Amino acid sequence: MGREYEIVKEVALPVSPDAVWAAVATANGLAGWFMPMDISSGEAEVWDPPKHLVIKNPAGEDGSFHRFEYVIDGEDGRSSLRYVHSGRTGDGWPENYEVITSFGWDFYLHSLEEYLAHFAGRTAVYVEAEGPAVSAERAAWDRFVAAQGVSAVGDKISVSLPGLPAMDGVVDLINENFLCFRTADALVRFHGRMPQNMPVAISHHAFTPVDADACAEAWKTWLGTQFEGS
Repeated sequence: MGREYEIVKEVALPVSPDAVWAAVATANGLAGWFMPMDISSGEAEVWDPPKHLVIKNPAGEDGSFHRFEYVIDGEDGRSSLRYVHSGRTGDGWPENYEVITSFGWDFYLHSLEEYLAHFAGRTAVYVEAEGPAVSAERAAWDRFVAAQGVSAVGDKISVSLPGLPAMDGVVDLINENFLCFRTADALVRFHGRMPQNMPVAISHHAFTPVDADACAEAWKTWLGTQFEGS
C-alpha cells in the first residue's frame, strides 16, 4: 500500500533569483543540469516568477504522484533555494524510495550549483547513454571509477571518446554512486545506478554545439569498452 513522503532540500546559489528561475523553469536551463523538459505557466500548480514554482504530475492508476516545489529568495546576486519533492508512493515501490531519491536530489542540486556557477544562461545540449548490463554490479562500478585514476574532488580527469576530441576536466563530485567532472564547456556525470539494479548511465551537458546522437553513440561505445571483462 502506498504512503505519503516529503523530501526537503535547501541550497545557497551564487546567482540572482532570476537566474535560478531560468534554470528550473525553462527547457534550456533544465538541460544544463537536469534534463530538458518543457514547463509552462498553464501546467504549473503555482507559477510566480522568480519566487515560487510548483509542478504536480498527474496521479497514476495506483494513486502515486509527484509534486515538485521550488521556493527562491535572494538579492544582490545571490539566492537561496528551498526544494521540496513530495507525493505518494504506489504498490511495489521500494521501501527505501525516499533514501535513494534524497541521495539523487543531493547530486542534482549539486549539478545545479555547478551549472549556475560556471554556465548560467548558456545554451545546453543534453546527451545521455547507458553502459552494458554488467555495469549494474557494484564491483564493476568500483573498477570503472578506479580506472579513471581519480579519488577526490579537484582531481584532473581526461576522457577520449571515439571520433571526438579529448575532454579534459576536473572532478567536482565523487562518491559511492556518482563520478562527475567539469570541463571548460561541459558538465559530465556518471551515474552508478546499482541501488536500482540498473546499468551505469552518463549525462553530458554540453555548452558548445555537438551532434547529440553521434555523441550518445560515442558514449555508449566508450562505456562498453570500459566494462569489458567486468
